[in-house]
Amino acid sequence: MRLWGPVTAAAVLTASAATAQVPTTFIVESPTMTTGEMMPRDYSPDGRNVSPPLSWRGLPPGTQQLAVICQDHGAGNPPPWVHWILYNIPATASGLPEGIPFDPADAMPPGLGGATQGANGWGLPMYRGPAPPGTSLHHYHFAVFALDAALDLPPGLTRAELLEAIDGHVIGQGAMTPHYSRHPASADLTR
Repeated sequence: MRLWGPVTAAAVLTASAATAQVPTTFIVESPTMTTGEMMPRDYSPDGRNVSPPLSWRGLPPGTQQLAVICQDHGAGNPPPWVHWILYNIPATASGLPEGIPFDPADAMPPGLGGATQGANGWGLPMYRGPAPPGTSLHHYHFAVFALDAALDLPPGLTRAELLEAIDGHVIGQGAMTPHYSRHPASADLTR
């Protein structure tokens, strides 16, 4: 099963081409979002602009660490526009709570010790939610990568740097893709 579609599969995960093993697919879900459905306003600058809760299950055996990238393949020059990067997530974590701290100096929530944020499209090590122009509908890919090594990567990596660092270490991947629009019909999207 493809998680990223025909245009983005190669761009997102070059690691599968470098290894003989095809990554295992696992489940990524959220109690507040669903693939193909509208994201709650709370996860955008139109609301509280906090990171959404995510959970995963069915990680492949041998998972040592996890990484998360949230990106919009309908934005950026060139696409994708990155909204969030989080990595060095312990394999013992079963998900992420809502509202990962904006400030890198703040402690990560319990169970996420060692996790760190990379640079989003604005160059900031934090989550920044969707704010598509006008009334356009954009899709937000939350990808989770299971890694076969505890890489202990430094804070502030860009998407390209993270993908290079995990190349050859991805043994599983999962994703969910909600969408968001500032269309007036979506004005009631509050939690």
